[in-house]
Amino acid sequence: MDTKSQASFQEQALELLLKDADKIARLIKVQMDHLTMPSCPLYEEVLDTQMFGLSREIDFAVKLGLIDRERGKEILDTLEKELSLLHEAYTNK
Repeated sequence: MDTKSQASFQEQALELLLKDADKIARLIKVQMDHLTMPSCPLYEEVLDTQMFGLSREIDFAVKLGLIDRERGKEILDTLEKELSLLHEAYTNK
């Protein structure tokens, strides 16, 4: 595989992972706004399942050499911080 193709795959992988992280944040926000409270087991189950799935996607991309492990960790950390802020905003209502 040439360097140009590899760079393109890396960019696509990063873009997909960031979109998935954003999708999780939006899902949790909608859930908090309309459906359940953060203390609800359903909320926790959805959050755990989605975060686990994203972490598996990131591990797969790292194994393929499409992103480095540190960038994957940054994606998860950023999402966790965003979700923490959403949770805090909800509980302070």
